[in-house]
Amino acid sequence: MAHQLNVKKDAAVVIGGVNMDIWGRPTGALVMHDSTPGSVRMTPGGVGRNIAHNLRLLGMDISFVTAMGDDLIGRALMDACTGLGLNMQHTLVKKGGHSSTYLFVTEAGGDMCCAINDMDICAALTPNFFESLLPKLRANAAMVVDANLPAESLTWLCNRARMPVYADTVSAAKAERLRPQLRNLRALKTNALEAAALTGEKDPERAAQKLAKLCPGRVFVSLGPDGMIAAERSKLLRFPVYDAEVINTNGAGDAAAAAIVWADLRGCDLAATAQLAQLAGSITCRSAKSNNPELSALPNLM
Repeated sequence: MAHQLNVKKDAAVVIGGVNMDIWGRPTGALVMHDSTPGSVRMTPGGVGRNIAHNLRLLGMDISFVTAMGDDLIGRALMDACTGLGLNMQHTLVKKGGHSSTYLFVTEAGGDMCCAINDMDICAALTPNFFESLLPKLRANAAMVVDANLPAESLTWLCNRARMPVYADTVSAAKAERLRPQLRNLRALKTNALEAAALTGEKDPERAAQKLAKLCPGRVFVSLGPDGMIAAERSKLLRFPVYDAEVINTNGAGDAAAAAIVWADLRGCDLAATAQLAQLAGSITCRSAKSNNPELSALPNLM
């Protein structure tokens, strides 16, 4: 894959979804079909935004390209992103648009029970929108995309990036959008359900092996509490989860994705990259938010 000259070596562009996360957590057992006492919190989220936030915590210069409305939620999300130091100048703000929201309910222990995402505004991120931006995006050392983008936009970007492309499958329902672009990826971060949707293999190791044949770079399959599988060509490694007090698992996978990008750009091998990804996820689980400021300490833990 050809590289541009004069790129910013510690800079990346992240292209993907941004949401207002609405988190409901019961104080005791969750009672279905009834009102359960608990807490409800709102925080900025979204796979793309979370990855961008985590890369900023890791010290990288990040441009974030997404779509949001000019509504109350959109203005709050924009303020939050700029407050993190993300470059938002290329983000699409749609007049009269309805900004994305992500509603999820966890068990008292923090594991997710169910979720609903309202992300129709991502359909506005079309190839036509990216056409004029591409020369500016190529000033970065890497591109990170998530499967919230329309399939045609993922194809367009991956075929024209001219830089390493890292991708997150987001969900089993959206993973299919990345299938035609596996050959263009430097690394793919997914989980067992999403890997099964991409390969038809229910066994995570077989799914990882199949993905490694399709992707010339690296494949990382998160297994939640069972750890992670990392694969590269014919090599397959399995890593246990780090022990951590789990407050909230939402965002742990996004932290792992950010660590994969950060570590790979620094020349870490497959094993070291996977271990850093697992550690990043465990750090995030210790926070009630989708991004834990303590992630900034990760470089010192190498």
